[in-house]
Amino acid sequence: MRNGTQIPSIGLTSTALARALAFGDATLRSRRKERLEPHRLAPDPALTPEPVVQVYGARCLHWRRYFSIHTWIALKPAGARGYAVYEVTSASLRRRGSTVAVRKRRPDAPWFGNPPELLAEKRGDGTLIERIESAIHEYRYTQRYIAWPGPNSNTFIAHLARAVPELGLNLPCTAIGKDYLGARLFSTAPSGDGVQFSLFGLVGLLASRVEGLEINVLGLSFGIDPFVPAVKLPMIGRLGLTRSNGFSAKPDMPASSSEAAG
Repeated sequence: MRNGTQIPSIGLTSTALARALAFGDATLRSRRKERLEPHRLAPDPALTPEPVVQVYGARCLHWRRYFSIHTWIALKPAGARGYAVYEVTSASLRRRGSTVAVRKRRPDAPWFGNPPELLAEKRGDGTLIERIESAIHEYRYTQRYIAWPGPNSNTFIAHLARAVPELGLNLPCTAIGKDYLGARLFSTAPSGDGVQFSLFGLVGLLASRVEGLEINVLGLSFGIDPFVPAVKLPMIGRLGLTRSNGFSAKPDMPASSSEAAG
């Protein structure tokens, strides 16, 4: 009798375990798919004939994600069928001989599984795209990439924002490398507004109507925004009210959508 009751019990247990494992695999696949799918922050080119400029950021890979984000910019001229996404990576330098890579892809796809944040958006002005493309060609660090303190992806995006201040880009304090100025000690702030002092991106000060006040110590930024009240902390980012950063009407996505993180 014992053997007779044990065999069905073992069979039931095996079936339940198999179902639990199958459910777990399905859930894991679903979560992976959700992380890898675009987050619908970019308007569909087929439905948006006007020019579009968008800047994105997402947490970096591995342990660096606790300290910094990676940033990129997407350009869609009037009538274009897709986006040109520009970003700086060390892999591009190794493979193509230039840190600046351009890809035809949906710009709001996650960065190695990390969800993107829309940092700035401008629509309807084709001259902005022309000026940004000109600034891309003028980027001086196409043969050099250093994750800390720079030049890196955030140095590149800060360069573009200085060249085109109409973007009104307020790079998060977690964008390590945005304050890297090379041999220069003084410049406009990364937003293109205000002033900045920086010693190779390691020590510096910044004052701007866009960024507020920031202190840079070893690449880590601390600051306050007195205009749209908030404090800025390394690793954490902005705590307080959120700036609009020039966003226009939201793209083709559901009314409830997402948030922010080189």
